[in-house]
Amino acid sequence: MVRENDRVAIFHSIHRVMKAEKVLKSAGADILLIPVPRQLNADCGLAIRYAPQEGDRVAKILRDEGLAPSELYRRVGDDYQRLRGEEISGFSLDKV
Repeated sequence: MVRENDRVAIFHSIHRVMKAEKVLKSAGADILLIPVPRQLNADCGLAIRYAPQEGDRVAKILRDEGLAPSELYRRVGDDYQRLRGEEISGFSLDKV
């Protein structure tokens, strides 16, 4: 379940999202591996969900591991808002 203002990180491949989950959980980050919400489109079908309070921690861990997500969203009501630029705490998103 994705709560209001939660972040949803999308990755290019199932391999990257699974590695991100492993790295984040081993570092003690409060994250959850979820199916990509229907409103979003992702080839791999899985995403990482986390609360906004975990944003800096998640960003640092993934940045240090070279695992930045390809897209990042925030839950707003029944929809998702794509985060860009200064809204993305600590991330330099992967470019395709």
